[in-house]
Amino acid sequence: MQEIGLGGSCHWCTEPIFQSLKGVNQVQQGWLSTTTEPDVFYEGILVNFESDISLHTLINIHLHTHSCTSQHALRARYLSAVYCFNDHQQKQAQTIIKKCQSEFTKPLLTQAVCFAHFKSSRDDILNYYYQNPDKPFCQTRITPKLKKLLKQFPELISNDKKAWIK
Repeated sequence: MQEIGLGGSCHWCTEPIFQSLKGVNQVQQGWLSTTTEPDVFYEGILVNFESDISLHTLINIHLHTHSCTSQHALRARYLSAVYCFNDHQQKQAQTIIKKCQSEFTKPLLTQAVCFAHFKSSRDDILNYYYQNPDKPFCQTRITPKLKKLLKQFPELISNDKKAWIK
């Protein structure tokens, strides 16, 4: 099993995207920091995944499901990043991000950074979407992202999650 951190939008939005994928064993929602700024935390997730889903696939999905080219007002809270656990993984992530650039018209802001620390979100907001799919925030912000995921990557979504998304 491998692990990667992902950030770029709210963790409530990012968590269900990766919970929906085949080959993902666990998604932990919370706050991540980098080795260059270990005391600064950004919203994100940790993803534990099997070798049957590639790092390239995970990063590609991540890029397509958040505003990876936008320097929006909340970027200080939502660092567009792939949090890597070793040098090899960081080099891989950098290469994948460069390869994926051709799929976007604007430059990608997403960085491959070295993971430092993780703080879990409160228990009452974990698995937020799949516990609250009818809440207005979920309907307006998260469901459209999941529908985009279903349209672009239908073969990668687990069958039990497809029913939730449709």
